[in-house]
This record gives sequence, structure tokens and C-alpha cells, in this order.
Amino acid sequence: MANKMHYTVAIVGAGSAGVSVAARLIRGAGKLRGQIVIIDPAAKHYYQPLWTLVGGGAARKEVTERDQASVIPDGVDWLQESVELFWPEEKWLQTLEGTRVSYDYLVVAAGIQIDWDRIKGLKESIGKNGVCSNYSYQYVDSTWEFIRSFTGGHAIFTQPNTPVKCGGAPQKIMYLADDYFRKSGVRSKSQVTFCSANANIFAVKKYADTLEKVIVRKQIDTRYRRNLIEIKPETKEAVFQHLDTNELETLKYDMIHVTPPMQAPDFIAKSALADAGGWVDVDKFTLQHKRYDNVFGIGDCSNLPTSKTGAAIRKQAPTVALNLLSLMKGEPLAAEYDGYTSCPLVTGYNKLVLAEFDYNLTPQESFPFDQSQERMSMYLLKKEALPIMYWDGMLKGLM
Repeated sequence: MANKMHYTVAIVGAGSAGVSVAARLIRGAGKLRGQIVIIDPAAKHYYQPLWTLVGGGAARKEVTERDQASVIPDGVDWLQESVELFWPEEKWLQTLEGTRVSYDYLVVAAGIQIDWDRIKGLKESIGKNGVCSNYSYQYVDSTWEFIRSFTGGHAIFTQPNTPVKCGGAPQKIMYLADDYFRKSGVRSKSQVTFCSANANIFAVKKYADTLEKVIVRKQIDTRYRRNLIEIKPETKEAVFQHLDTNELETLKYDMIHVTPPMQAPDFIAKSALADAGGWVDVDKFTLQHKRYDNVFGIGDCSNLPTSKTGAAIRKQAPTVALNLLSLMKGEPLAAEYDGYTSCPLVTGYNKLVLAEFDYNLTPQESFPFDQSQERMSMYLLKKEALPIMYWDGMLKGLM
């Protein structure tokens, strides 16, 4: 590609959000073929929601990975470079490799940045001596390795004081681990502790009530408002800060699953597109940028006040695509996103609570039964049906 180029629509990020929007734009306006570019350096595309089951030994990580080129919609160009700078007033951006892309419209779908370095000792410990995390394709297998080889002791599961991809994931792997410890006969000589920076187990009361019963049933020690700040691999100790008192608490572990801190990507946080917290600053209903009318934000990099999940993106993508096409025609932005998100909360092998809710934390359930109950059918939905819907539906702009 040339060092300077122009497109009608530039999309930053080839994750679920960027690819879904691109596919919908092509389907909604065939004239845009050849006029859309997706900018992303990653050679691989991952279906990350399945990593919980990979960490629990119930799925293979290889089925979650595909070549990025295979999911880029026909009629859309892919620039395999990293965006570094935005100039929204001039309607262009620059990549780390030096390419300048000018555009008429911009969609920012760059995902979330995982900051392994923000917990002292974590980066050098991950994947070794009982320290694991499902938030990395490289290391997710180590979670299952440590769970199946666990012979008893203290197993800790953490959730940080930042937004994270799929807010329920930090506890889901804990429930699977507890199930396996019981199956392997080591649970009676083990302590399972959930150290979460949150104030409670879940934000929506209907589902929280069920999860509290799961915690009691599984005899899990919950410690809220605890934020992991350091791993000491030599002594197998984890240091937590109490977010209300600032007191430090050190716990010994035999295994610890760490959910790392996350934040908006640095190149967005330092740009004119960001709000005070570093996230793309958009209207929560139309997803149009609050200051630049030709810019839209979607997914984990945005400041939408809802959980950062793939299910949320599935509802956000049509809003962005429809409103962008309306803007091109000079029409009012009629599509609105209500904050819908979903957390398929795995509570054990063959058990799942399907939480679905909106901005107001009001349940918005898809099935004609009480989804706050643990069900095998919903577990099978997550394991078998949702990946197919993702690859063959969502990424193709069909759902």
C-alpha cells in the first residue's frame, strides 16, 4: 500500500466490533466496496469468550483462533499496521509504520489494553509455579494445567479495580476449578478464595442472588474491595490493597488465577478522541462521538456505561452501521443502543446462568424462562452455539 491513502470509512481495530461493522456497512451499501479499510496489526483473530472453558479443560484453545485475513469482509481492505496518532479535525490518522490514512468517516473499535505490568511481579510469573490467567491465548493452557495438577492448598481468583473484558469471567473459572477439585478429590483439603475489587459478586440483583447461593454451596471465601497489587513468586504470596482502608493484606497461595488490570489503549487515551478516563467519548445511545460528528466508537475502547462483552458489541454494531449510513445520506441518526449486554455465567461444568441486562441493570432476557437459574441448556448454548453464531453470523454482519 502507498504511504498515503484515502478511504470513505476507516475502521481502527479488526476485532469483533470492527469486523462486524465493516460487514454491515458492505451489506447496507454495496457502493462502499473498496472504500473501507480496517487497520489492525494482529495476524490472528480470537474468539475469546471460549477461553474460560479452555482454562477449565472443557475446550481446546486452537478452535478459538483463525487467521485475521479469513474474517476480513470481502470488499474491505486490511492495513496490517498499528495506529499511533489521530488528527480528527483534519480527518486523518497515522500508523506507527508511517502510513497516513485520510477518511470521511472513522469508526474506533480498538478493544481494550491489558496491562500485565501494573501488578508487580505478574509479568515474570505468569504461566509458572501456579500463577495463571485466562486473559492470554499464550498462557490460557497453564490455567488448566494448574487446576488439574492441584493437590490441595489455597487457590485464589482475582478481579481488578478496572473495567475488564467480560466482567463475569474472573469468577467463572473459579467455579469450574471448584468443580474439578471436587471431582479429583482435593476440595476437602483446599481453600478457594475470590478476591475482588468490586463491592459485590454481580451488579444485577436477580443474578447476584443466584451467584450468592453458588458461593455458599461451593464454600468459597469472598473478599471484596481487595485489589491485587503484587505477586511474590519466590514465597508464593499475593499482596492485596483494601480499596476502602488502603490496608495491605498478604495471602499465601498454591495457585492463583489473575485477571490483569485493563484500560483504554494508550494511542486512544492520549488522543483528542478520549474522555477524561482515556476512553473514546461517545453518545451512549447513538455511539456517535460527542465532539466529532463523523466519528463513532464501539466496543471495549468506548466509554459506554455497560459491561464490555461480545454480546454488547453484537447489539452496538447495527447501531453504528445504521447511524453511519444515515449520516452519509444526511438523515437523522435513528438507531439507538439501550446498553444491552450479556454475561453467560458458567457456575460449573454443564451449569450456566445467562445474565442479560441493559443500561438500567434491568434484565432483558431472550428465553421464555427464568435465566437466573443454573441450566445445562445455557451451558451448551455458550459452548456449542455461540461460537458458530460468532464466526458465521456476527462477523458476517448477519446478526
